[in-house]
Amino acid sequence: MSTDQEAVTTAELTPAVFEPLLDQVSIAVPDGHWSSTELPSGLRLVAVEAGGGPVEVRLTVPLGDAAGYWHPQGGWRRTLPADWEGRAKVSLVDALATGCLFDHAGATLLTFAAADPVPEAELRFGVSEETDSFVVQLRLPPSADPHRLLFVPRSPTVAGAMRALRSWYAAGVDPMPVPEGARTPVYSTWYAFNQRVDAESVEQEAALAAQLGFGALILDDGWQLGGHGRGYAGCGDWRPDPAKFPDLAAHVRRVRADGLRYLLWTAPLLVGPHSEAYRRWAPTVPATVPGAYVLDPRKPEVRRHVIELCASLVQEFGVDGLKLDFLDEAMVHAGDGGPDVGRAMTVLLTELRAELEPIRPGLLLELRQPYVGPGMAPFGNLLRSFDCPADSTANRVRTLDTAFLAVGGAVHSDMLLWPPEAPAHSAARQLIGALHAVPQVSVRLTRLPEEHLAAVAFWLGQWRRLRDTLLDGEVEPGRPDELYPVVRVSGDRVLLVSVHAEQVVPVALTRHQELVLVNGSATDRLVLEVAAPGVSAELAVHGPTGRIIERSRLTLPPGLHSLPVPRSGLAILTSLEGTA
Repeated sequence: MSTDQEAVTTAELTPAVFEPLLDQVSIAVPDGHWSSTELPSGLRLVAVEAGGGPVEVRLTVPLGDAAGYWHPQGGWRRTLPADWEGRAKVSLVDALATGCLFDHAGATLLTFAAADPVPEAELRFGVSEETDSFVVQLRLPPSADPHRLLFVPRSPTVAGAMRALRSWYAAGVDPMPVPEGARTPVYSTWYAFNQRVDAESVEQEAALAAQLGFGALILDDGWQLGGHGRGYAGCGDWRPDPAKFPDLAAHVRRVRADGLRYLLWTAPLLVGPHSEAYRRWAPTVPATVPGAYVLDPRKPEVRRHVIELCASLVQEFGVDGLKLDFLDEAMVHAGDGGPDVGRAMTVLLTELRAELEPIRPGLLLELRQPYVGPGMAPFGNLLRSFDCPADSTANRVRTLDTAFLAVGGAVHSDMLLWPPEAPAHSAARQLIGALHAVPQVSVRLTRLPEEHLAAVAFWLGQWRRLRDTLLDGEVEPGRPDELYPVVRVSGDRVLLVSVHAEQVVPVALTRHQELVLVNGSATDRLVLEVAAPGVSAELAVHGPTGRIIERSRLTLPPGLHSLPVPRSGLAILTSLEGTA
């Protein structure tokens, strides 16, 4: 396989015999063999093996009208890479071996995923200039058992294909329970304070947060000794800084008395040279975070250390849970010829949950993109999207990406940030960007103007009212390469459409009792294309702060209609016809 690894394009790989798999997808397993089973759900389960050695799988599909390729590590590259460009390395704590090729109509041409999300794997993918096709090469490690791959038949939408995969994973894992505390808005200290936190200031924010509708608080980096300077050289001891938190347990009790659940930030695999712990571990593998080193989870003594550390934090300070940061940094140990890092992390996280749940019933554990895939379902119940301060577009895109394959846990936004001098519609836009996930907010609430506080209270109130639809409804966000400009989510009686660009929005109003329209665009109107037979409805239009701008009864016949909904505003149409 060394020659294949040095090939610039997939056309230079050692020739292999391709066979039809499903639709127009073909498969080859050089130096091995494969077998296929159609599941009752319609998915295709393919088993591949190569006599106990490394496994190589190649896939090819005609380009057709292909528009883009989505995968969990894709970031902003969602169009079509060349096959000499597309690369990914994945494991349990760093995404998933999966991908979805889609066309300009949004329909899928190829959707696959590794059935086992734990082992380290390598992928290359992209357009083959030589064969006018889209190709994927997947390298899997040696295994005593066959590797299994899932394939989804063509779907009208990427979201539909992902729902099929998500359902398959959900049937095979035992996700961590998701208590109320994982499905409530969160106040975070990170962007609001960075590392300049102290007990009194946090308690002032917590009291106001509880009044505004938050249900949990995360004390982020800076509470611990050595927590300063925006680096991680002081990580490792995980004891409170007495100048900031002279009695952390009492502080936690006061915040919880306001009605907020309390989570504490930690990065248990990081050890910095300024910590006492560094003398014990003297690690030698650098992290990709500034100033710290990463403990190797494959070592039993490291796993014992992490478990004892986390248990002591929950027990001693009475917190409801932990924010577990930088777990993906464990992958710096991958590829050294030792055991699989993903399997070691499975052991560690299984033991950690078993240790913590008896200490704290209703335990809350936050995980962060990229370690939020289906394999992490048993180990966390808050699945936060990656950092994107003040970027409402990135928050929308990343939360929807995370939700594609999130099993069990509640997807959370990155913490929302905006300046207090911004107009109210700008503050509301940040909340709208987090609408399709559990919102986390990190601004100094006590320093916000009244209209910002009104916007926070209004949008959190609407989010709580619509929570079950937003978190549990069927979501159709459109094409990944278009960054989901119109997102539709439907529940039993509610259809919510959030609009983030100046586009005509097709709606059929007769299937739902209530239509909620969110204007996340920069214009002061929404243009609807109403399907037959139209509808009679009560209309309520709210501005960014929740102020009622219009109440009326109207009839919308089939065709185009412009509604005067202000930017960062909300319109609610309630059917007068009793249809559901």
